[in-house]
Amino acid sequence: MARTTPHEPAQLDDRPLYGRIAALLLDELRDGTIPPGERLPGERHLAAHFHVSRETVRQALELLRRSGLVTTDRRGSHATLPGRPVEAQGTPAFPLGVRSADPSAVDRATVTWEAPPPEHARELGLAPHRPTLVHRYRSATPDGRALRTAVTSFSAVALAEVAELARYRGRADGATPAELRRAYDWMRKAGLSLHHRDAIRQVDGASSVRVTRRVQDQYARPLEITDLVVHAERDTLVYEFTLPAAG
Repeated sequence: MARTTPHEPAQLDDRPLYGRIAALLLDELRDGTIPPGERLPGERHLAAHFHVSRETVRQALELLRRSGLVTTDRRGSHATLPGRPVEAQGTPAFPLGVRSADPSAVDRATVTWEAPPPEHARELGLAPHRPTLVHRYRSATPDGRALRTAVTSFSAVALAEVAELARYRGRADGATPAELRRAYDWMRKAGLSLHHRDAIRQVDGASSVRVTRRVQDQYARPLEITDLVVHAERDTLVYEFTLPAAG
């Protein structure tokens, strides 16, 4: 967790200790220390953070769970407070070319658990027909003049290292909307340094552009590959990067 100074529960508070810990944890959820949708640290970490027992943390989480503020699945507990996830400054949004410049464009993104396209499987080092998490994205204007489609396949390394991505396997039905805008931020938080390589080429004459992005970590292990196709004669593909100042 970003905050390292331990909280001291108020001595005059007549609530049970787990109730006070639940309130302190709720404060951290509300102030963005743990952004909406993020996985909470484990019970051991929370117990050390608040200087209480793991049983007290367990009771506090149960209290928040009953209030609908925390949900738990087989991969841990997650904050469910409403609000837009906080994005790390300078981290590009996923997928690349995230939407048309036209503010009227409507986006839709879903995930499936299936065998990726053969060329993706080769790039990611996956055996033929081995399923993985596949993300499909579509952005279109109401008049249909600007259309962007993207297909992303994630590697076994990405799913093993990035818990937030692995969580989507259980809901990869191809119908449930999937919010993966922070995928690159999740990778960085998992300790992965990202190397992006983008190849751009024209397809179907001059009316469409295909961008293929390959992302590797610091060990040259493939993390994901995305194919984005922009169908628009007047649309503009914009890449924006933020680099920190030296020193």
